[in-house]
Amino acid sequence: MASTSAGRKTLTRVIAELEGKILDASWRKETRLPSERELAASLAASRTTVREAIQRLVARGLLETRRGSGLHVSSHPPARLCAPWLQLIAENPPMRADTLEFRLVFECAASRFAAERATQAELDDMDTILLKMDQAVRSEDVRAEALADAEFHTALAGASHNLMMGHFHASVIAELREHITSNTFDAAHIDADAKRLSLMRLDQHRAVYEAIRARAPQAAFDAMYAHIDFVGKQFASA
Repeated sequence: MASTSAGRKTLTRVIAELEGKILDASWRKETRLPSERELAASLAASRTTVREAIQRLVARGLLETRRGSGLHVSSHPPARLCAPWLQLIAENPPMRADTLEFRLVFECAASRFAAERATQAELDDMDTILLKMDQAVRSEDVRAEALADAEFHTALAGASHNLMMGHFHASVIAELREHITSNTFDAAHIDADAKRLSLMRLDQHRAVYEAIRARAPQAAFDAMYAHIDFVGKQFASA
C-alpha cells in the first residue's frame, strides 16, 4: 500500500487517470480492462499502487471483477461519478471534517429512527453485513471491509423508514460511499494501529446494530455518534 507522501500522490493520480478513462468512454461500459502489469506500465506506477487504485474503484462501484473474466468497467456505475468535491475530500482534510459533521447529523438521526422502525428482515440484513465485515477485518481484506462498511450504512438509512431520509440518502449515496470507503482505505495506512483500528470500528458498528436490535433509540444515536467521532479522530492522531 502507498504509505509515503509520494506514494499517496501517485495513488491519487492513478485513481484520477482511471476515473478519467471511465468517464470519457476510453473504456466502454462493461469493457475488460488491461492487465495489472499493462496498467502499471501505461500509468508509470508500481503494480502495488495500481492494485490499490483498482481496489478503491471496485469498492466505489466503478469497476467490477467477474470470475473467469477479469476486471471490467461496472455495468451499473453509481450516479454522479466523480462529483468535483469527492476529490477535495480525498486531498483536503477539512473537507473530510465537514463530511463527518454532516454524517453526525444525518446518520445519528437515521440510527435513532432505525431503532424504532427497523423490520426483522432489515435487522437480519444488517447482521449478515456485520458478519461479512468481521470476516474482512480478521482476514485484513481492506477492500471487502470498505464494501461492507458502506453497505451497512446504506442498510441503516433504509431501516430508518423516513421517506425524506431515504430520498436524500439516495441523492448523496455516491458521495457518502466514497467518503466511507476512503476512510477505511486511508485508515489502513496508519501502519502501527491498522488492525487494532479496524477491530474497533467493527465493534462500533456492532454497538449501533445491537442498540437498534434492542429498540433503544438514544443508545443507537450515541453509538453512531461515537463511531463517526472515532473515525475523525483516527486521522487527527495519524
